[in-house]
Amino acid sequence: MFASAFLAATLVPFASEVTLAATLAAGGNLLWLVAVATLGNTLGSAVNWGLGRFIMRFRARPWFPVDAGRIERAQAWFRRFGVWTLLLAWAPIIGEPLTVIAGAMRVGIVPFLILVATGKGLRYIVIALAAAETLAR
Repeated sequence: MFASAFLAATLVPFASEVTLAATLAAGGNLLWLVAVATLGNTLGSAVNWGLGRFIMRFRARPWFPVDAGRIERAQAWFRRFGVWTLLLAWAPIIGEPLTVIAGAMRVGIVPFLILVATGKGLRYIVIALAAAETLAR
């Protein structure tokens, strides 16, 4: 569960929700699985934060994967909506880039981890409860 959740939070496409539901179906403990998934997913997001924090020094290089315009738009969006958007780090499509931009914007690691873990933990609770409800039928 940890590896699945960790990979799902990085830029590697992976679906930890399926692993969570399958592990619950196999008799896994709901609270333990939610805790492990939240920890793994949060630490995966911390990798993205680190990438954002340290890779920006290379943005002028021709091989840099994101053009300056996209970086500026993402940073403007983050400045506009603030660190509270990190509660949405669980969201598909925007979650991973959001955590990278948080690193680039020099968000402190402690508030980053608190906000990301809160959002991801709540998401895993909802998923686990829905899976448990479905399995109970």
